[in-house]
Amino acid sequence: MTARDPSPATPGILLAIGGSIVMSMNDLAIKALSSTYALHQVILVRALIGICVVCALILYSKTGFRQLATRRRGAHLIRVSLVMVSNVTYFVGLSLMPIADAVATAFVAPMFVTLMSALLLGEDVGPRRWAAVIVGMLGVIVMTRPGSGMIQPAAILVLISAFCYAGSHMMTRRMRDTESAAVLSFFVQLGFVFVSATMGLLVGDGHMAQPVGSTWEFLFRPWIVPDVGDLWAFVATGLSVAVGGLMVAQAYRTTDASLIAPFEYVGMPMAIFWGVVYFHSWPDETAWIGIALICGAGLYTLWRETVRGKKDINVAAPSGDV
Repeated sequence: MTARDPSPATPGILLAIGGSIVMSMNDLAIKALSSTYALHQVILVRALIGICVVCALILYSKTGFRQLATRRRGAHLIRVSLVMVSNVTYFVGLSLMPIADAVATAFVAPMFVTLMSALLLGEDVGPRRWAAVIVGMLGVIVMTRPGSGMIQPAAILVLISAFCYAGSHMMTRRMRDTESAAVLSFFVQLGFVFVSATMGLLVGDGHMAQPVGSTWEFLFRPWIVPDVGDLWAFVATGLSVAVGGLMVAQAYRTTDASLIAPFEYVGMPMAIFWGVVYFHSWPDETAWIGIALICGAGLYTLWRETVRGKKDINVAAPSGDV
């Protein structure tokens, strides 16, 4: 290696950033569909598209479908359950909140990831990583505007989602030595297909439909034939969660969770972007302060990791190789 080689963590960081940007399309699509369709109908279509993408990837991998013969069924069941609870609570909350508010509230997850990685995985969380997460969290606090009525059932659901999301990444780290990102994603998509199809059979006729505007309206609506004009959103949510999910899972498999967590904050400015472009909601001055703090935290961590990687290389390499 030379002094110009990138930090070993750089691929994981880039995967986390890219995956978060891709997955922001999922939030946009779900929000766009949440006023018309049942959540389990949307998730079934999304999972069917996602599992096709993952199967194609597995088919052309070196080991093919043999890698699905896992011995860690219990671990997969726990991880899939965490992902499902995280998705359901988040999307129900998202249907009741502005997209930027929901995403901002959800970004307590990196704090949970950092805390869990230190307590459960024994990862070394230095002061600079804590500082990056704390600064990012300050940006989230600015975005949520404490005292303006944010603490409501929808926000509590999003907080539950964030906790489960962090837990699913802890499971990813624990399973990384035996399970590939494609296998992890396959079982998640398979779980979604099974649960959403079962929900459709049980309540898809709408007999448990809730009043308009109620917390669980999105979850118990009757299934309807999708409108042609909404097909883009169904396709977008399937492709974005498949591709973005693979990228983020690979990031957490290969790089310390406490390092990756701050880079998921890139989803916050993306939420603002989609809010402006699609929902015509332009951020005010307070929102821009929050965005600056969130982006600044991630960029600072990336810069520090790059500097640290170069120092490590300089120390390890013979004098003639630097």
